[in-house]
Amino acid sequence: MTGKKIIAVVGATGQQGGGLARAILDDPDGGFAVRALTRNADSPAAKELAASGAEVVTVSVDDEESLRSALEGAYGAYFVTAFWEYNDVAREQAQARAMVNAAKAVGLQHVIWSTLPDTRDHLPADRVPTLHGSYKTPHFDSKAEIDGFFREAGVPTTFLSTTFYFDAFLDFFRPQRGADGKLALALPMGDSPLPGIASEDIGRTAYGILQRGTELVGETISVSGENLTGAEYAATFTAQLGEEVAYVAISDDDVRNSGAPGADDIANMFVFYAEHAEFFAGARDPEFVRTLNPRLKDFSTWLAANGDKFAS
Repeated sequence: MTGKKIIAVVGATGQQGGGLARAILDDPDGGFAVRALTRNADSPAAKELAASGAEVVTVSVDDEESLRSALEGAYGAYFVTAFWEYNDVAREQAQARAMVNAAKAVGLQHVIWSTLPDTRDHLPADRVPTLHGSYKTPHFDSKAEIDGFFREAGVPTTFLSTTFYFDAFLDFFRPQRGADGKLALALPMGDSPLPGIASEDIGRTAYGILQRGTELVGETISVSGENLTGAEYAATFTAQLGEEVAYVAISDDDVRNSGAPGADDIANMFVFYAEHAEFFAGARDPEFVRTLNPRLKDFSTWLAANGDKFAS
């Protein structure tokens, strides 16, 4: 790692952080080195990163001192939280405070924070239920509040605003075969576009941001691999799978009543996606993202690489 700028990556064994860690490791002449921060250095994913040349450090993001120690000597960091592991705004914000304080204490020169917009700026008070006390879409709104933590502390930060993962089609929104034997893709999007991205491309885009030096500090970079309607996603599935996949526009109440963990939060998120596409999708230009990440996948490219996983 001599002479290279060390990037400490929270969640390096996960989807976003893993994408960044691999992007750095795949570019040995890029001037950066990976310090993979993980809860379990003995996990197969952590061992794979170590074998590929990453420095693996055990850390607790609930513990500011642990984070500070893990960040010592680093140039920058990628910070992400795992809200859906605990579904708790207070804990997410406590973890973020610890990250902010540790980053400031060690003098990091560039932090990338994985964030989302505040849906309360767009959703009318009576349109969807209020959750977790004062939030409409807690896993969005909490992160938007955390943006302010970085700004107030003066930590040099680029805000990387994420979106729906194409990977979610593998499980949560997988096309289902009905009683009639036909495949259908159900999404609560009406005719609105849903920006999507391959999860690994979030990390690859973060690497592109780091390669720009501090040029994008203070900026919000909103990512997407492609902005497609439900009907367009279904048409892409049809072309890839070789049989018709129909789009079924379900309601947010269908999601809310599904019984899935966090269903109210997810339902509110889709209301925001569908009814405020001019803001959310409108801020996401894949061609701009491609200037940071030339390997950015559109949906058809991602699906071609994962089509065998949809065999039925």
